[in-house]
Amino acid sequence: MALEFKFVLGFCLLSLGLCASDVLNKDIVIKNVERKIDLTTQLVKISHKITIENTGSSPVKYFLMTLTQEEFEKVSFLGAQVGSYQLAVGETTIPNHPGYHFYRVDLRDVLQGGKTSSPVEVEVVLAGALRSYPASIQQGEKQLVVYENSHWVPASYKVTSQTTTVLLPSPNPEGYSKLKPTMLTDTTIMYGPYDNVPAFSSDPMKIHYETSSSFLTITNLERVLEVSHWGNIAVEETIDLLHTGAKLKGSFSRYDYQRDHNTHTNVKSFRTILPASARDVYYRDEIGNISTSNLRVKDDSVEVDLRPRFPLFGGWKTHYKLGYNVPSYEYLFNSGDQYALKMRLLDHVYDDMVVEQMRLKIILPEGVRDVQISTPFPVIREDDSLLATYLDTVGRVVISLKAAKLNTVHIQDFTIFYKFPGLLMLQEPLLVVAAFLALFIAVMIWVRLDLTLSPDRDAEAKMRVSSHCSLVTEHHFKRVTIYHSMLEEITKQQGLGNPPNALNQFQGNIKKLQASLRDESQAVAELLSKIRADNSEIAEKVSELQKYDKEVREAVVQQCTNMEKLLGKKMPKQAYADQEQILSKRREEAMDKLRNVAALL
Repeated sequence: MALEFKFVLGFCLLSLGLCASDVLNKDIVIKNVERKIDLTTQLVKISHKITIENTGSSPVKYFLMTLTQEEFEKVSFLGAQVGSYQLAVGETTIPNHPGYHFYRVDLRDVLQGGKTSSPVEVEVVLAGALRSYPASIQQGEKQLVVYENSHWVPASYKVTSQTTTVLLPSPNPEGYSKLKPTMLTDTTIMYGPYDNVPAFSSDPMKIHYETSSSFLTITNLERVLEVSHWGNIAVEETIDLLHTGAKLKGSFSRYDYQRDHNTHTNVKSFRTILPASARDVYYRDEIGNISTSNLRVKDDSVEVDLRPRFPLFGGWKTHYKLGYNVPSYEYLFNSGDQYALKMRLLDHVYDDMVVEQMRLKIILPEGVRDVQISTPFPVIREDDSLLATYLDTVGRVVISLKAAKLNTVHIQDFTIFYKFPGLLMLQEPLLVVAAFLALFIAVMIWVRLDLTLSPDRDAEAKMRVSSHCSLVTEHHFKRVTIYHSMLEEITKQQGLGNPPNALNQFQGNIKKLQASLRDESQAVAELLSKIRADNSEIAEKVSELQKYDKEVREAVVQQCTNMEKLLGKKMPKQAYADQEQILSKRREEAMDKLRNVAALL
């Protein structure tokens, strides 16, 4: 019978101590039991097809499924169904029967007196039920294991007829117990039928056989889900993996390992199945990224072939991290402020996996409240905690769940319900804006602070000289502008042809410009005296500027004087033209020198 049971309640109730108490019903008789024990993997999968008969007159609503103490300690899963209908299963106690443990299986329909039920299928999965024998082997030797049980099905009631079929991974077992009738066919051992077996009967069964199954056990699995409302869910699994098969005896030979392709005693790689939407997959350990892996994207899943840094022999272990991202829209649903997250409790790490201990941490966005969780089977919820990450203020709520003895049957979905105000989505962007604003303000304050304990006179002098030079340049450009204005007055008079009152108007305009020119020159002279007190080198450049400015001023003033003489008819035009040519050349030469000096300030 397949392991895809949806109901996983029975064995988990044990860990929580939720045990009821019942009594044995003497009217119940197990009319027939067909037991199949699958030993082809490291998980022992025992399926029962049970037919119950009510020999009394009172109706029967349930029956008891019985396990020995050895089976109970290794139970990883127990479920029951009739056809496709899942039956409720819960642990119970029966007084005065030490060495046995009981599970109550509720029937779908009440079984009336004298009636026989439909076959009930009960599935039991045991982890760690196989014992390596010998316990240590050398590299290259075959791996042998021993399985022990009872030829008869442990039962709380009389069993009218029963058979047991054992499936082996290889033919020709090393040895097996025999209770007639027993038959070995290839990889199958048939026990029975056995008739009229009393309740609580037992007869030791022992099978010693060869197996090449991967005896890998996840001793500890920490799975972290970090939920973001910005469109992503980050998943990371930290796994401690142990080879629980026969331990390696002697030293490891790399040469023999490369030469011998025997896979009986070591694990080179295994396959992990991730959701179809998984992306950004990484596989690493303490050293760093492990590149010996291969990823295949399929329509319904993403398969990752993981190859550890070294082959795993019996007793060897490894530690690694596997992470990926999935889009949140596939797992996170909301209606207003109400949110529901539905994801797997664990992934398919490898085929027929065994997980001894698992801790699941769900990191929810900051600001969630009224958190409720629904799981497909009972788990232990630890106290909630807070985790502060990027752009958090008070921290994010972390839900922690613990479970034990898990296998592939437990790859099921859990659901978390919580409330999250929509306005909190603006918190992180506003924090980023506030952080940058604070940074800019801090920089503005820092560049303006003077943290020196004593004044830096040189720096102050440089600052004063720089300020004075800026003013000198400003006044110099104003003087150049005045020179241009005076030349424009001359050019204008040359084009008018000496109209009446031209001389008086020209003289008035030139006097105003000369007054402004004196003011600017006086300002430059005052600044020169200040600069000389702080920096003699710069003062020499300003003095040179003044020298060439004087040459320009003398040339321009002389041109204005000649224009006055021309307008007053005190100078012939030819003489004026000759003088104008000489003065213009002198002025331009001085102006070029003036520009060069001004560029150095």
